Amino acid sequence: MPTQTSLKKRLLIFVSGFSLLLGGMLIATAYWISLGELDEILDAQMKNLAERVAVHDPKPIKSHFDIHKRYHEEDLFIDVWEKQEHPQHQFNLLLHGVNQAGFYDRSTTQGVWRMYVLPTEKYQIQVSQPFSARSHLALELATSMFVPYLVMIPFILWGLGWVILRSLRPMDEFRQEIARRDLDELTPITLNRYPVELIPTIQEMNYLLERIESAQQEQRQFIADAAHELRTPITALNLQMQILLREFPENMALENLSQGLIRIQHLISQLLDLAKQDASSLHTMQQQPFYLNQVAVNCVEQLIHVALQKEIDLGMERQEEVLVNGLESAVRSIIYNLIDNAIKYTPKNGVINVSIFSQGNEAIIQVEDSGPGIDPALYEQIMKRFYRIHHHLEMGSGLGLSIVQKATEHLGGKIQFGKSQTLGGLFVQVQFPKQVKSD
Repeated sequence: MPTQTSLKKRLLIFVSGFSLLLGGMLIATAYWISLGELDEILDAQMKNLAERVAVHDPKPIKSHFDIHKRYHEEDLFIDVWEKQEHPQHQFNLLLHGVNQAGFYDRSTTQGVWRMYVLPTEKYQIQVSQPFSARSHLALELATSMFVPYLVMIPFILWGLGWVILRSLRPMDEFRQEIARRDLDELTPITLNRYPVELIPTIQEMNYLLERIESAQQEQRQFIADAAHELRTPITALNLQMQILLREFPENMALENLSQGLIRIQHLISQLLDLAKQDASSLHTMQQQPFYLNQVAVNCVEQLIHVALQKEIDLGMERQEEVLVNGLESAVRSIIYNLIDNAIKYTPKNGVINVSIFSQGNEAIIQVEDSGPGIDPALYEQIMKRFYRIHHHLEMGSGLGLSIVQKATEHLGGKIQFGKSQTLGGLFVQVQFPKQVKSD
C-alpha cells in the first residue's frame, strides 16, 4: 500500500529545497559577477602599474614567488628584463618575444596566472598575478552576499509555512463541514466560502449529494407506497381471519395464521411510520405548539387494551404540563413506539410507567418497565433497523427503536438507555428542546 504524505509537508519540503537551490544559484551568480568586476578592476591596476614602471626609467627586476604563501588581490609581481635576454623564472612564468602590449593568461605548475606585458624600446615589462587571488576574493564577496540570505532563510521558511497553512485552511474547513454533517444532511455545499481551486471538486460533490438524495427519496417513497398499499389488504385479511376464528375458535392453524397476519400488519404499520420519519417532507412540516403530556396520555389510551391483554399495569407516573413547539407527529411516534416496545418485552403482570416532565429548556419523555432489561453492551445494537434481541419470542419487527431514534434526531434531541431503579427493567429517556428548530 503506498505511503500517504501530507500535502502541507510536501509543499514545505519542496519550498525548503527550492530555497536552498536558489541560495546555491545565488552564490554561483554572485561569484561570476564578482569575478568579472574584479577582472576589470585588477586588469586596470596591472596596466596602470606597468605603464608607471615604464615611465620611471625601469631597471631589470626579477620577482620571486613563495609557493607556501597565499597571495591576495593587492599582490602583484613585476618582472623587467632586456629584450635581448631570455631570463629564466622559477616556474617558467615569463613571456618572451611579445611585441604588442596586452593581457595574457598562462598555465604554470602553480596554477593559472593573469599577466600584462608592456614592451618598450629596450625592456619588456611584465606584471603578473595568480588567478587564485582573484577567485578567492570573488568567493569571499559572493559568500558575504549569501550570509544575509542564509540568516533570513529560517524566517523565509517560517513565513512560507504560515502562508501555505493559511492558503490550505479552506481544505480543512471543507473537511470539517463534511465531518459535521449527519447521515441525512444532503444539502448542497455553498461555493462562495471556498477558493476557485476547490470549486470543481465541491460542484462534483454537490452533484453526488444530489444523486444520493434522489436515490434515497425514491427508496423512501417506494417503502411508503408499498406499506400504504399493503396495509388495506392486510387489514381486510385480518378482519376475515377474526370472523373465521369466531366460527372455529379451537383451530390452531387459524390461530397461528392470525398471529402471523397481526405481525405483518404491525410490520407494515412500522414501515410506513419509518418511511414518514425518513421522508424529506418531515423537514418542512409546519411546527405548532402542543402539550406533551396530552400526547402521552393519548398514546397510553391507544395501547392500554394491548397492555391489559398481558395484564400489564400501564400508567402515567409523572405528568407535568409541558408546552412544546415542534412536530407533534414525531413526538407521538416516539412515545407510542417506546410504550409499544415496553409492552412487548414486559412479562405478564408487569408494570410500565410513563413520565413527562421538563428540565430547564428540555422536554423529557421517560418510559421504564419491569421486564428483563437489556445488556448495556447491546444499547447501540438495539437502535439498528430490524435488530431484535436473540431468542426473543415476542411479536415484533425490530423497527420500534429505530423509529424512535430517527424522530429524536429530527427533534434535535438525544436518547438514553439504562436500568430502571424502581422497576428493574429497561429505562429509556428522550430529551429534546421545547423549541424545536427546523432542519
